[in-house]
Amino acid sequence: MVKNLYKVQKKISRKRGKVEGLHEHSRDAKALRKASGREDKLARAASGMSRERQSFVDRVSFFQAAIGDDLRILSDDDMIELITRYLSRFNEELEQLQQEQRKGRPPSKREEVISQKRDLEAKEFATGLWLPDMGQEDNVKRLKAWNRDWSAMSAIAFIRLSSERAKKPSSFPPKALS
Repeated sequence: MVKNLYKVQKKISRKRGKVEGLHEHSRDAKALRKASGREDKLARAASGMSRERQSFVDRVSFFQAAIGDDLRILSDDDMIELITRYLSRFNEELEQLQQEQRKGRPPSKREEVISQKRDLEAKEFATGLWLPDMGQEDNVKRLKAWNRDWSAMSAIAFIRLSSERAKKPSSFPPKALS
């Protein structure tokens, strides 16, 4: 059974000539509808997955930019300081949005998104924030050489560091509390 839309169209055009002249309830029309539905479903799943992964890619790129050009290893206190900088990255924008907001008006959509993201990350930090392990020299080198691609993150070692300084190794891709 052919599932790819391009292949279905090719098969039908070989058999009939033009694809536009199909009867509404024919087997070929059903195959076209099924293949196009499958293509749409796959496209929606891929875009949803990339949207999910983007927050983790942004997080790792923040830490990559934060370590700068020096390849020194960081202590837990230095990593906690970086995490607090990471958690407060939206503070200026949030304050600006609140100042622009008129009194008695509900918060804007962007303000809601930022505050939800900040609350979610603060809760995650309380239990253990997922970040690259910058306490190992070879891992810092790998992080510096990372090309901001999701699949390339598998070479980097990750940890979960909580606000109580509890540090435990984590896996890639991030799962619940791995």
